[in-house]
Amino acid sequence: MKKLLAGIFTVLIFSITPLPTHAADIQIKVDGVTIPSDVKPEMKNNRTMVPLRVISENLGARVNWSDSQIVLTKGDVKVSLRLNSTTAMKNGNSVPLDAKPYLKHNRTMVPLRFIAEMFESNVSYSNFVVTVETKPLVIDGIEVKALQEEHHMILGGIVNQIHGNGYNEAIYNIFVENKGEKVEEPSNYSWNSSHLSPGDYYKGGQYDFLDQDGNTIQRFDIYTLVDSSDEDQDPDVLIHDPNVDQWYQFSDTAKLDILRLSDTASMNGFLTEISNDVP
Repeated sequence: MKKLLAGIFTVLIFSITPLPTHAADIQIKVDGVTIPSDVKPEMKNNRTMVPLRVISENLGARVNWSDSQIVLTKGDVKVSLRLNSTTAMKNGNSVPLDAKPYLKHNRTMVPLRFIAEMFESNVSYSNFVVTVETKPLVIDGIEVKALQEEHHMILGGIVNQIHGNGYNEAIYNIFVENKGEKVEEPSNYSWNSSHLSPGDYYKGGQYDFLDQDGNTIQRFDIYTLVDSSDEDQDPDVLIHDPNVDQWYQFSDTAKLDILRLSDTASMNGFLTEISNDVP
């Protein structure tokens, strides 16, 4: 009877005692936001391995593939890796890797700390949480706290704020890198699409890069040509820089890249809706 009771007691102890946390329980936080992933992070050679998308998106790095080579670019930093290789390249210089990139469930797994530190982010680890702190975007010597985007519809509008440093820098770079030739101010343009005709310009979005006090450091307005004559033709897109009151050529591709980054920031938890009065 004593052995039976002891066995029952042992079973009860194990049933109420938490089991040790495994590598699959590792959480990744970037700038305070827990990042979702369809493939869980794991440990290899004491290194935290994460899907390439998880770290590249939230650092604001662009990813290009060439055969088995992965190229990540952010600003003036270019990092190249190869699957199952212990060597990487940073701006043309060889850098050793102690954890090889590999495929898992059709996802490329890369060493988080290595990638983050290549782009000057700080990484710390505590209680199965890996924390990445990225550098803020700086415009004219002022740190950007958030990017505020505003969109108007026929009825109502939406105002969002993006607080992820990587997303803010990536969107800012799209504006700067795709700003084309200077153009004259359009003869007719408006927020209100119901008052526009073919040949006019519709203001599809306003993007304000805000300082710590919520003041605008830099703003860009995106305008799209209203033209129903050819549905297959890419729309003519302009941006307006109110800081210098100047209009520039832009592109539909760049506009869509900004919208895509905004959607990704929302999915990863970096976008906050400030107001929405769309019926």
